[in-house]
This record gives sequence, C-alpha cells and structure tokens, in this order.
Amino acid sequence: MLTTTLFLLAAVIALALFVDRRADLREAEIEARFPPEGRIVQVDGRDVHVVVRGEGPDLVLIHGAGANFRDMDMTLADELSTRYRVFMVDRPGHGWTAAGAPFSGAFATAGESPRSQANILSRAVAELGAENPIVLGHSFGGAVAMAWALEAEAAALVILSGVTLPWPGEVDISYRVIGSALGGAVLAPLGAAFVPRSYVADVLESTFHPQSPPPDYLSRAGIPLAIRTATLRANNRQVNTLRPKVVDQAGDYDRLTLPIEILHGTADRTVFADIHAEPLAERLPNAELTLLDGQGHMPHHSVPGTIIEAIDRAAARAGLR
Repeated sequence: MLTTTLFLLAAVIALALFVDRRADLREAEIEARFPPEGRIVQVDGRDVHVVVRGEGPDLVLIHGAGANFRDMDMTLADELSTRYRVFMVDRPGHGWTAAGAPFSGAFATAGESPRSQANILSRAVAELGAENPIVLGHSFGGAVAMAWALEAEAAALVILSGVTLPWPGEVDISYRVIGSALGGAVLAPLGAAFVPRSYVADVLESTFHPQSPPPDYLSRAGIPLAIRTATLRANNRQVNTLRPKVVDQAGDYDRLTLPIEILHGTADRTVFADIHAEPLAERLPNAELTLLDGQGHMPHHSVPGTIIEAIDRAAARAGLR
C-alpha cells in the first residue's frame, strides 16, 4: 500500500513538473515573439506597459478581456495618432503589465477590480505626461473606463461594447472553473502548456461573430500572450469576480457629468446592448448612444472609422477640438 501511494505521488509530481516545463517553454517562445513595444512604468512596485504615439489631446485606449494593447493598435492607432497623443495600455495581468500581488498566487481567486485597474493605469499614463485624457474602453475595458471617470481625471469617455451595468445570471462556466482556486492552480498551467491554436481560433470566431476576425488577427494582436499561465489566471479571475464590482461602481454613475459616447453592436452576443449600452444611455443625460446595426463585439475591427468619429465627437464635446 505504501509503495503504491509513493508511486502515485511520484507520478503526480513528475506530471506537474512536465506540465510546468512545457508551459515555461511555450511561454518563453510566445514572449520572444511579442515583446514589449512601449515604456514599462513602475506603479506601486509593479510593471505597467504603456505605448505612446502621436501628438495632440491625450487619449487612452483600454482593451478588453484576454487581449492586450495590440488589439487597439491594429485598426485605431495609426489614424488617431495623427491628431491625438495616444496612450495604449496593457491592463493588469495582461500583455506586459503585472497583476497585483494579492491576485497572482496559484490558488488565489480574487480578481483586480475595475476601480483598482483604473487607479493603476491612470497613474501610469500620468507618469508619462497624460493630462485629463479622453478614455476609451472596450468590453471589460468599458468597466475600467467608467471607473476611471469615477476615480481619476478624464475629459470624456468612449464606451465601446462595454460592460458597464450588472447583468442577470453568471459568467460562462469556463471563467468560474479557471477562476477557482483549483482551476487557477491546475487548469491554468495545463492550458498554457497544451491549448491548441485551433481552440483559440474558435474562441475568436465566436467573439467576432457575426463578423470574422481579420486573417492575421491572432498574430498581429498578440493573442498568444493570453494563454500564459499568469494571464489565464488574471483574466479568468477578473471576469469571474466582475459582476459585484460593477454593481458597486454603477451606484456612483449618476455623479458623472463628463461627455460620454457609447457605441454598441446590435448583434453583439458577448456583451448585450440592451443590458449595458441602452440602459446606461437612458440613465445618463450626458451620454450619447450609437447602435451599430449588425455589428458584433469587435466593431473597432469592422468599422474603425465609426469608432474614430465617435472619439472626435467626444473630443469636440469636451472642448478639445
């Protein structure tokens, strides 16, 4: 009996070492392909990655769940940097921005709140000279943008396919499982070691539906960075714990008086317009809603010109243009 127990224990340890080694090798290859492209700013002792381009009024672009600054960079930055100073950030735990210590342990379950993320990111861009910026947030980044306006300086907001209000039900089971203590400790390293490219491509197809991802999206957007162990933990914990934090911050929205442009696809089945964008626009007299007919969750890739026009409107309403 003792021999059998020792054998099983040795097998488990060997398997764990194999998984960790494979994940480490895969992550090293991913990080070599997608290195930092901007500045690493220290905020409270942790790295925050910010890419700055252009000149003009300050504009911050905040990506959604499981992404990094490259998602914003692909279709928006070149045009916007001709008339704005654009700050593209990696959110905590994503890209090259570190997760906070309380959120990064193997068995942790807490996810960094939008308020905390807004605090860290606003201080990082301020360190690089940003003042009273327009803040655009996509998807999860929409919650961070709303929190930014509550916690820091902002001239205007652009909320793109944003999570802004509480929703009925629970998040997808995958977030709940990987966001759990056991899931973070066991499944995140397994995912980092073995998740195939075909699975990632299927997730992207679902996210973009009814549009399709650009053919080169996976590589140009640096999506493999999202399947590192630390990022899988951070992303799933943040999404899994997001709802109560949105409930908390939504109670303060009525004190926001800055210009807000809200854009949301009518065919978005990741974040629903009738739960988030439409009631938010009805609630806030300073918000202007643009529903994008037939667009899914990623309209900055399918109709980038429309998003840029909304940014220009926000700038004009804030007296910056």
